[in-house]
Amino acid sequence: MKSRTDQAATRQARSREAGQSLVETALFVPIMLIAVLVTADLGRACYAAIEVADAARAGVQYGAQSVVTAADTSGMQTAAKNDAADLSALNVSATSFCACVDGSQVNCITGTCSSGTPGTYVQVTTSTTFTPLIDYPGLPSSIPLGDTAVMRVQ
Repeated sequence: MKSRTDQAATRQARSREAGQSLVETALFVPIMLIAVLVTADLGRACYAAIEVADAARAGVQYGAQSVVTAADTSGMQTAAKNDAADLSALNVSATSFCACVDGSQVNCITGTCSSGTPGTYVQVTTSTTFTPLIDYPGLPSSIPLGDTAVMRVQ
């Protein structure tokens, strides 16, 4: 059986260990919360970048279906915005143009290419601004995101 002094020493050691655990927890929790917040912001930024790129692809795929849809710039813009419905401030621009195999652009009606007839292409450009949950030191308070997709009309 333990004597009273042994019991008192054991209680005092447990008390010190509990205090040490409390200090460790107080130091660890804020660091973990910051890590979780940074991870969430990084995930949000990646998600927004993927949405912007996918929206550009959706718009250009709509426009590349035929010559009729290639002329429908508002339809391409609508397709892009519908694909990125989660992004409220998505800017979309759509154009169609004709180009030769070497990449030089020509007039769609009167243009000619040395290597055959020019092809019709559609281009959709999407952009938005990502704002992190908090301002991080050394990083901008907003990050511009954008993508451009080009596809030849079928």
